[in-house]
Amino acid sequence: MRRIRLWPSNFSGQMALLIAIALFVAQAINFTMLLQDRRAARYEQATGPAVARIVDAIERANAGHPIERNRGRLRQADVSPVRPTGEHRADVEQGLRTELAEAGLKVGKIETEVRDLRRGDPRLRRWNPAAADRAVRMGGELIIAVEQPGHGWLVLSAPWPRAEAYLIWRLLSQTLILYGIVLLPVLWIGRRLSQPLRSLAVAARNFVPGEVDVPVEERGPHDLRDVIAAFNALRLRVTAMLDEKDRMLGAIGHDLRTPLAALRVRIESVEDETDRAKMADTIEEMNRTLDDILSLARLGRPSEPLTEVDLAALVDAVVEDFRDLDNDVSFEETARLKMRLRPSLMRRAVRNLIENAVKYGKSAEVRIMADAHAVSIVVADQGPGIPPEQLGNVFEAFTRLETSRNKETGGIGLGLALARAIVRNAGGDITLENRPEGGLAATIMLPR
Repeated sequence: MRRIRLWPSNFSGQMALLIAIALFVAQAINFTMLLQDRRAARYEQATGPAVARIVDAIERANAGHPIERNRGRLRQADVSPVRPTGEHRADVEQGLRTELAEAGLKVGKIETEVRDLRRGDPRLRRWNPAAADRAVRMGGELIIAVEQPGHGWLVLSAPWPRAEAYLIWRLLSQTLILYGIVLLPVLWIGRRLSQPLRSLAVAARNFVPGEVDVPVEERGPHDLRDVIAAFNALRLRVTAMLDEKDRMLGAIGHDLRTPLAALRVRIESVEDETDRAKMADTIEEMNRTLDDILSLARLGRPSEPLTEVDLAALVDAVVEDFRDLDNDVSFEETARLKMRLRPSLMRRAVRNLIENAVKYGKSAEVRIMADAHAVSIVVADQGPGIPPEQLGNVFEAFTRLETSRNKETGGIGLGLALARAIVRNAGGDITLENRPEGGLAATIMLPR
């Protein structure tokens, strides 16, 4: 099932969404306050003029000027026109009763009803044209019936906003206008910021020390241009430091190999063959250690180019080298498997794994497994395995599970570290796993 992303992943989209939510919340709060003010104003418009007209009508009636019956917006009626099932306004009724009492008038029941009012309704004949037009626009009529004990009912009609839909449309229109005025510039600013940021992120991810590449273009606001300029300068400093490191390592390697070569020549004058052989082995071990250290230090900037090779043939050639030295190493034949990698480095990684299997597990079983997405090179042995809590530590440089420092039972702890560095440089990884039947399985996983 495809997962739907509700939150935008880019900077400008997140900024626009946050501002849109903030604007909508602000508009909703404004709408609530406007609605409350509207209701308060509607109440005042309904009760204030109604009380004044009722007081005036009662005073005129007491002065001998009776109100017309069943005619006009203010009229006399024998019975209340308010329907029991209609929409009543208790707040208006209570407000009228309070204000009439304050005016010194004693009345009986007070009833109200809100009715729809449309253009062409016969009830509009009671209204003058201006009031009728206003009542139609407001959509409703508020009927107020006040009982005069012994004198019937005094009935008053007033315009009443029947629906508040126009307020909702007003909110939506204001929100859309704000979105157009605010969000469009924000999106433009966000895009102006995000494009240089994306370019900077891509350059940082793809940065390979030593490779010639084009500096990131300095664009965007001043602060962002400063960040890009600082990254370009940092890249140059990193490259210069690595160049200096390579020169230093080259000098160290040369300075160490020269005396080692001189020692190798001088030991030929040693008469005791046993001592001479031990000295030669020691010098050879020092050369191998020096090679491992220099290879591990220079791995971030390999001089070997990527080449399309047959991985199965490469592994088979490494296995044959061990067989020539009478080591117990087997390899399951595999079909040709074309991959693009650095062959010398990958050969060294496979050789280190097989060498560990032969040294600690007496034998090695090598096989290649491939699918559409990845290729695995498995080197299994019959040794004692590795304690589970140590499986992650053995990849650290100069880490040895065997602590005797005897070169016959363990090296200096660079083999697995160098192999993992080589494989990770190729985009893959190495895992170690204790086999249920005994021994250890080291697996190189490479993406296809």
